[in-house]
Amino acid sequence: MVTATDRVDGSLRRDLAILDALSSEEARSSTGLGVSRLAELVGRDKGQISRTMRALESEGLVERDTVTREYRLGWRIFSMAAVSIQSHLMLTAPSVLRVLATELKEAVHLCVLQGGEVLTVVSQVPPGSNRLGWEGRCVPAACTSAGRVLLMDLGLEDLRARFGPTDFAPAGPSRKVSSVDEFFAEIVRVRSQGYALVDEEFEPDLVGASAPIRDFRGGVLAALNFSATKPHLRYSLREAGDAVAAAAGEISARLGGGQDRRVGALATAGWHKPS
Repeated sequence: MVTATDRVDGSLRRDLAILDALSSEEARSSTGLGVSRLAELVGRDKGQISRTMRALESEGLVERDTVTREYRLGWRIFSMAAVSIQSHLMLTAPSVLRVLATELKEAVHLCVLQGGEVLTVVSQVPPGSNRLGWEGRCVPAACTSAGRVLLMDLGLEDLRARFGPTDFAPAGPSRKVSSVDEFFAEIVRVRSQGYALVDEEFEPDLVGASAPIRDFRGGVLAALNFSATKPHLRYSLREAGDAVAAAAGEISARLGGGQDRRVGALATAGWHKPS
């Protein structure tokens, strides 16, 4: 006997098949998919597809291009996904940060962009350390490794629109970035190596490394940051950058973006603990 639950489950599976089709590479590389193509992909009658699409559109789960009449995923899907991935990030990241802080024996942080500044939302210090975290602290984006990572997908004109024509205020003694053009040059360097490094650009004796955490669409969602004082740095900053990039890749993979990298990949990243 077919129960009401069976019918609901079957209907839900059919609707999910449509949404899966609309998230495919074929749909994303164009303005969407038409009713005929959707019917082919999910193996259903065009009339059934048309009725289903009208219902999904009324709920904001899909939207229809006014010119091509093709369907694409709607605003409500992305709104739900954004909330879900942010919650998943806050659940997933702390365990990775704990491993990284233990292996590096330094503080690590999860950072997001807030206007033209970097906001630390989670900090993890090494076991047994009495150092304080940076939660709630905002710092300028231009002179920090996290800021360069969080803005690494922007072009020069986007940066100019965000920061305007004024020069950046001086920060640390090893100042590299004083204008938007110089900031963009540093971002280009970050793109090529996959992570950002700073050496006394924010504060005297403070060094840092950051790598991007990407969401399921490939966009930069947050930055994973390592910071230490130069007198206590136990290894090269580039080795720390490799380790941070590996950990950020692990978080990205758990969120459905980026490649899966082992958090404990310090050995494969050329890591060696100091003697």
